Amino acid sequence: MTQDLIIAKPNLPLSYPIQGVEVMPLQTIVIPGLGLHGVTEEKYQVILRASLGTLNTLADISDDVVSGRGEKKLTILTSNMELLNFILKHVTYTSVVYQLSAVDMNRKISSLVTITVKAFLRYHKLRRLIKSIRQYYPDIKIIVADDSNITEKIEEENVEHYIMPFGKGWFAGRNLAISQVTTKYYLWVDDDFLFTERTKIEKLVDVLEGTNLDVVGGSVNGNTYRFQLLYQERDDSGCLHLRFGSFHKLEGFPNCVITSGVVNFFLAHTDTSRHASYDPKLQRIAHPEFFMDGLGILLVGSCNDVTIGHQEHKPPSDPDLTKVENEYKKFRTNTQEQIKFKLALHYFKNRLKCYSQR
Repeated sequence: MTQDLIIAKPNLPLSYPIQGVEVMPLQTIVIPGLGLHGVTEEKYQVILRASLGTLNTLADISDDVVSGRGEKKLTILTSNMELLNFILKHVTYTSVVYQLSAVDMNRKISSLVTITVKAFLRYHKLRRLIKSIRQYYPDIKIIVADDSNITEKIEEENVEHYIMPFGKGWFAGRNLAISQVTTKYYLWVDDDFLFTERTKIEKLVDVLEGTNLDVVGGSVNGNTYRFQLLYQERDDSGCLHLRFGSFHKLEGFPNCVITSGVVNFFLAHTDTSRHASYDPKLQRIAHPEFFMDGLGILLVGSCNDVTIGHQEHKPPSDPDLTKVENEYKKFRTNTQEQIKFKLALHYFKNRLKCYSQR
């Protein structure tokens, strides 16, 4: 809910806003209500400071009068009160920091993180994934949500295997897996990933423990798949624009940036993810949609120094496994009908007037 704008009366004698001014991340506004009143001096000096952004003025004034443009401290020095108030009327604030960082801390990973995975048909890949996890994290809990038609038992220590109705879908499986997480964080991985010596969960934990981010992604064989989500508000609806890339670096973590969405390998706050949720209507290819639904809820980062491997795509030599892979591909591909349904769903539930991607 938008708060009403409140301007402090000029008894300082400076008037300024104390409530109701909203700035979207990385956007610029003109600060309302700034002015000097009721004093007469030979020289006037006004110093404005910002902690999380930068200050400037739209007024075309020399640097002798206005100094510190584009910095956290803006100084105005003039003998002309009318000019001073003209400058103050056009002072701008630009948001340059998406969120704050705090200090790092270390804890036992298995007490903080559960690994979650959605499985479908390809048990040979799932078993290889689990084996690679155990090589580096022998005690960590793994939760598997499985909607295969012919199921195999995964009976290993610290693995919880949940069987779903056949073909229930990608996001339904994510919701089931995350509903069973009891740790602060969960690490999402695909069933055909592989842990390596560079899959350092500890580094991702450090990021979430040291900032107010909700999600932090790594890379899959070097692919971070970062994208920005920009929402343009209209009177009764809005437009959503997806742009590949990131916003800016994450302070205190030189290998990390702030973004809106990440690759399908990420660590997330369990409670916040449950709040954002995965729409079970999306059954097949669906990943950016989670971050679209979480826009305004999830703060997202991405770090390129934490990497997970991907199992090779070459056809298996075993004819039975080849049959499984071929069956899997039938369900993996999105049909045009499903793509249209996905877009219509997002237009409806997010009250969108338009959507673009580039």
